[in-house]
Amino acid sequence: MGKFFTGSEILLESLKRQGVDVFFGLPGGAVLPLYDALYSAGIRHMLVRHEQAAAFAADGYARATGKPGVCLGTSGPGATNLITALTSAMMDSIPVVALTGQVPAALIGKDAFQEADTIGISLPSTKQSFLVRSAADIPAIVDRAFRSAVSGRPGPVLIDLPKSVLMEKAEPCYPFSIAAERPERQREWVDADLERAANMIVASRRAVLYVGGGVVSSNASAEVREIAELTHIPVTTTLMGLGAFPSRHPLSLGMLGMHGSYATNMAICNCDLLVAIGARFDDRVTGRLNGFAPSAKKIHFDVDPSEVNKNVPMDLALVGDAREALRALIDVLKRRRAVPAPERQQWLQRIESWRGEHPLTYDQYASTVKPQQVIESIGQHADEDAIVAVDVGQHQMWTAQFYNFLRPRTWLCSSGLGSMGYGFPAAMGAQMAFPERQVIAIVGDGGFQMSLNDLATAVQYHVPVKIAIINNRALGMVRQWQEIFFEKRYCDIELDFAPNFVKLAEAYGIRAARVEHRADVGDAIADFLSDREPRLIDFWVDPTENVYPIVPPGASLAEMVVGPPRVQVEEEALDDLWAV
Repeated sequence: MGKFFTGSEILLESLKRQGVDVFFGLPGGAVLPLYDALYSAGIRHMLVRHEQAAAFAADGYARATGKPGVCLGTSGPGATNLITALTSAMMDSIPVVALTGQVPAALIGKDAFQEADTIGISLPSTKQSFLVRSAADIPAIVDRAFRSAVSGRPGPVLIDLPKSVLMEKAEPCYPFSIAAERPERQREWVDADLERAANMIVASRRAVLYVGGGVVSSNASAEVREIAELTHIPVTTTLMGLGAFPSRHPLSLGMLGMHGSYATNMAICNCDLLVAIGARFDDRVTGRLNGFAPSAKKIHFDVDPSEVNKNVPMDLALVGDAREALRALIDVLKRRRAVPAPERQQWLQRIESWRGEHPLTYDQYASTVKPQQVIESIGQHADEDAIVAVDVGQHQMWTAQFYNFLRPRTWLCSSGLGSMGYGFPAAMGAQMAFPERQVIAIVGDGGFQMSLNDLATAVQYHVPVKIAIINNRALGMVRQWQEIFFEKRYCDIELDFAPNFVKLAEAYGIRAARVEHRADVGDAIADFLSDREPRLIDFWVDPTENVYPIVPPGASLAEMVVGPPRVQVEEEALDDLWAV
């Protein structure tokens, strides 16, 4: 007869066999047996100060590594506090495995203390949810959970663990291999589809590659670059796709969509072929649908068949792993030895002329600290492989516009859900994965106040995350929308009663500084990034600065607003001015 172990011991051994080296959580009554087993299990655990931070940290770990991140919460409120972050991971296709405690099996459905219907609550926010009914089932369920998290379109999976199961003893039977190392991908394209795609690419004169987060998930960045250079087709990325194509590459168009550059959006509006790779045509990218690439034929590479034709009709769809499909397409294009049409160079020149008409810029001579200047300076001083995490709002868009992302998995952003409070805990998760790399959390003063209690976590575990606050003393993006679209009827957006972030950081034992003058920005950032300790820097930026371009709600990309409206001065007023 074999040896028997508790469900908690079996669970921790299952995690180790799946390659888990760290997970993030907060203990409570229902998971105390697990924490008791953790005491001598030899697997790292980071104690956060709020369960949402645990799930965001797991998300950041997953985005930075490509491996599933793991988080843990107790029953009831511990589990429900994970849901926002799991929803974010679901929308962005991030592999996270959430472990939740549950009341003993005999008490489920009896409204026991800290009981919640975790399975029912989590179903819309996860790919799959499992309720474990016996300790012997744990190895197989963990294996299924990790396989589900990384297979097909990646996403979060939840395992609900009754306290009685964690305490029950059983003889474990572990799978022979690691599920996360063998993701399953369905393939629906055939060789004829590749030939057709090659025909469309060769025939096009004004093509654009539209690259999303699926390229990062499938590790297909090298293939995208090879196709772009082989065909001389420029590349635009979604918010999720930043880093999938080097932003300094001559063929890079930067980001498209609501806050994409003028040149990029004009290229989309005037292209004759749009090749979408691992992107889902969401509303922030397309604007009004009938104005999105209206004259272009469209090819869609995606692992999820439900995304094909969901928002925008396709001329050709290739469902499957992006890297595999692109590799096969490259072979077809090379075999044909197709020479890019001369019109491609004219197309690139036209795009460059649009870039010259309305470049991404800001007032570099202003007396106030401009947020764009802060972002640019961080990019100039940061390491090339630095990982950057953001919250949601103006600072997020300025970072997307003005920071040069050169490698995949260096950009962590709650893109689909747009959750405030994401940036700092996600940065901690990435830092735990890569303790020797620079990890920078660029956050707003609003979002940071949703997760600043985890400064204690950074100090406790010596996590050298750098926190840069873009502080405009307001909910900046909400203020911008109220200014532009609601006739400056500002309502409940001021954050004048925020804490003194410098003193707060120092109270936790973190070195901190405030920057209020433009001339001090560069030196402050150089010092900020010079050591291997957690640091905080509070940039007091111009509170009136807005993000441009912007595509108004319901408008097409061609109707973007490239800058603030100019004040019209009547001739009589000018005469009076000259008279003075």
